[in-house]
Amino acid sequence: MKIHRFIDNFDLTGLEVEITGEIAHQMVKVLKLEIGEQVELCDGKGISAMAEIESLNKNMVKLKLGKISRLNLDKEKVVSLFCAVLKKENFELVVQKVTECGVDKIIPIITTRTIKMGLNMERLQKIAREACEQSHRSILPEILEPMSFEESLELAKENDVNIIFDASGEVLLGKMPCERDGANTSKNSSEFYGCILNNKTSPGIWIGPEGGWTPEEIKKATENNFSVASLGKNVLRAETAAIIGTFLVAVA
Repeated sequence: MKIHRFIDNFDLTGLEVEITGEIAHQMVKVLKLEIGEQVELCDGKGISAMAEIESLNKNMVKLKLGKISRLNLDKEKVVSLFCAVLKKENFELVVQKVTECGVDKIIPIITTRTIKMGLNMERLQKIAREACEQSHRSILPEILEPMSFEESLELAKENDVNIIFDASGEVLLGKMPCERDGANTSKNSSEFYGCILNNKTSPGIWIGPEGGWTPEEIKKATENNFSVASLGKNVLRAETAAIIGTFLVAVA
């Protein structure tokens, strides 16, 4: 039998927990769970508990807590995605998929060519929570409020490597040497990939807006010791690049 998993800021320190609101509605009306069924509750910070439904109605579900598990929070790699604010559906897709890929922190940034400025942070948190439940993650990614490109450069100093994706860079992963400025490079792209990510524990990934980075932004990035990388010869949409780039770096 499938054990349904729910993530929220549950208090798992006692013997019982009462759930109301949207999650209670999902349990009762959508999943139609019954008294006696087992579910898994996670607090989004690395603690989870098996729980048995003791009583329920349309407004509240009462559960008896069982075995508590604590996840080791000392990750080998903490991945941060710095992504330009995209159109609503596109940025929501990014949050959903990079959460599934294992991102730890999402930083929306306002760039020169950013068109949309505002984000519904509450909805993004909900999307991230549901993506964690779906992918069986126990820890919610941190989603910061949007900040300027200049502010994000300061935050980037906390990372031990920063990779900004742009067509002018080396191909991040591949077997053949890539071309840049019309000439073959002597550097194999797979060697480039291994070199910039080897033994790095806090990589930052940088994805520009629909219109791309400006030359000035690329210049500022390289002045701050960023590596410039490409995801290949095909021109990808920003949301596609964010998902692929996050996956490659998260699993490297």
